[in-house]
Amino acid sequence: MNKKFGKGEHTPVTLIDRHCEPPEVFRLYRAADACWVSSLHDGMNLVAKEFVAARDDERGVLVLSRFAGAARELPEALVVNPYDVEAMAATVRRAVTMSPDEQRDRMQALRAQVSRFNVYRWAGRMLLDATRVRQQQRLHVRLSAKPARRGVLRFGRSES
Repeated sequence: MNKKFGKGEHTPVTLIDRHCEPPEVFRLYRAADACWVSSLHDGMNLVAKEFVAARDDERGVLVLSRFAGAARELPEALVVNPYDVEAMAATVRRAVTMSPDEQRDRMQALRAQVSRFNVYRWAGRMLLDATRVRQQQRLHVRLSAKPARRGVLRFGRSES
């Protein structure tokens, strides 16, 4: 890709194959034109949210696999099926050619979403869900418990 699309010293894609501390990750997110999360299966996908949180300049484009958990939560990202190579190429092209105005509009919406649904809200929802499950379990135990047997009532004539 770099040979085909790079010019001189410019390399469109840079692979950093080492651990990066948070301040460096923040600088890298800020330097990127786009963040591409191409997961085939994933949960919350914090990389997508970190990218959005880092972009207080309201620039950059988030591209998400439709299978990334964040795709449902961040609809202003460009969402694509990673198994569709042509759609992926078209989406990456759209990301790197997107106008600054559209980037700003999308990033403002993404940042508002990430700000609203932060880790504290997530933790609160998890605790509420756990409380609901526990209450349902208690109710189920009470409803399924058989009353103690105190005697047998018989109706009708006795056979003795």
